[in-house]
Order: sequence, then structure tokens, then C-alpha cells
Amino acid sequence: MKKVIIVGSLNTDLVINAPYAPQGGETLMGSGFMINPGGKGANQACATAKLGGMAYMCGCVGNDSFGNELIDNLKNAGVNTDFIRRVENTPTGVAVIVVTQGENRIIIDSGANGFLSEGDIDRVLEIAEAGDIYLTQLENPIDVIGYGLKRAKEKGLFTVLNPAPANKDILKYIEYVDIITPNETESEILGGKEALLNAGIETVITTLGSRGFEIATQGGKKTYPCIKITPVDTTAAGDTACGGLCAKLSMGESLESAMKYGSLAASIACTRQGAQMSIPTKEEVENYK
Repeated sequence: MKKVIIVGSLNTDLVINAPYAPQGGETLMGSGFMINPGGKGANQACATAKLGGMAYMCGCVGNDSFGNELIDNLKNAGVNTDFIRRVENTPTGVAVIVVTQGENRIIIDSGANGFLSEGDIDRVLEIAEAGDIYLTQLENPIDVIGYGLKRAKEKGLFTVLNPAPANKDILKYIEYVDIITPNETESEILGGKEALLNAGIETVITTLGSRGFEIATQGGKKTYPCIKITPVDTTAAGDTACGGLCAKLSMGESLESAMKYGSLAASIACTRQGAQMSIPTKEEVENYK
């Protein structure tokens, strides 16, 4: 099994349910408030580990209770946290999530995530070997994420970019990406799958929400359906899919098989509340009926 190195954000999610999104100046009565470990990087690391992969998390937290809880939660999920750095005098990143009718609206204060450095990436890549998988997102400084993709490719790693939140500035580093996994909106912001393929990416996997996902290469494209579920909370669905994909790729499975597994795990996550707490285990996915 190959290592999966995840470079990205760690946030504490403050979640509340509301009947609808409030208008300016409006106060709503909500329900179901909870504090949940999150952040796209941490979510994907948690998913990779819970779904059977050997996950190593690289990122930054503040020297505060939220940071302690995020690290402990990842350890409990089976993630190696040796490469998470504490930043003094800076809070851990926070995401405020309002869930309305199963869909989420998110506001983020990046906090310590903004201090991810090239040095952090150099340290985690010291343990990497050719063929390992490098998974990253866009909730940290773009130039640092781009540096990581370039360094990972130089070391012979297989790179996977989840371009969320979408930012066109990442396009100057796109030559260092093997697989990109946007949703439909992110794909459009980045110019569309044809432009991404023409830029040199081997594979574009577009997640389509309730319609499944599409795998596109220079040789063609194919759409795959997902299971039908009634969504409770879509937070971390995409992160779960990425984690499942990379976990199975690290075991040598085919791209199609790995993404089908990630898609099933993501669908199960949508039936539960929260981010990391919603991610199913390997056993739950394999025994799902």
C-alpha cells in the first residue's frame, strides 16, 4: 500500500440548521447546533484513513483547544498527525455552516491555515517515495499549494487536486496535477474540463451531486450514477469521495473502481450530519446494502 499525503486545511465547524437562509437584518430560530472537526484537508485525511488508506496530514492549527481537538480526532481516525504544525498567537481555522433543507452555506475564517509554508511541505515530503499519492485542495495560500504540487511531482508522487474553493490562480500550477476533482461549478470557474485536459491533466473527475460523477480523459468521457439517498447534510461529501478515491488508488485499484468506492462513501456521508463525523468506515461502505 502506498502512502497518501494530504496537504490542506484544518477547521473547526460550527454548524446550525435553519429553515432557510436569513435575509439581511433577519434573525431566525435554528436548531441542532454542533461543533464538529472539519476543514477540507482534515476531512480528506480522515476519509482516507477511515476508508482504509495510510494517511499523513500536513497543515497548521492554532495553539488552542480547537487545534487540540482537531489533532485528537484525526489521530482517533488513524491519521498520522506528525506534520501538523501549531502556530502561536493565531486561532485555528473556523467554518460557520448553516444547513438549510440538506444543503450547506459556509463562511470560513482561515486562521492558522493561512500560515502553511513551503517548509511544512518540504518536511512532509521527506517521508514520501515515488508512487505515493499527494492530495491537496485550495483553502490554504495558493502559491504554497502550487509549490507542493510541483515538489510532489519532482519526487515522483501521483498528484490529486480537489480545486475547492475554486481559484483561477491555481491554473499556473496545473501541469503538476495528474487528477483534478472539481464539482460542476468549480469546473466552470476553471474553464471547463476540455480546457483542463488540454492544459495537460490526464484525468478530470467531475462530481455531479445526485447524478453521480464523470470521468474524462483525452480518450473520452463516461458518466457513472450514484446511489439514491435522501440527503441530510452534504458537508464533506466531496471530501469523502476524494478520500475514498485516494485510499483505493493507494491499494492499486483502478481509477473507475476507486472512484465508485469514493462515490458510495460520499453518498452514505450525505445521510448523516456533520463533516468528519459523517464519514463512514471501510466496513460500513463494504457492507452497505
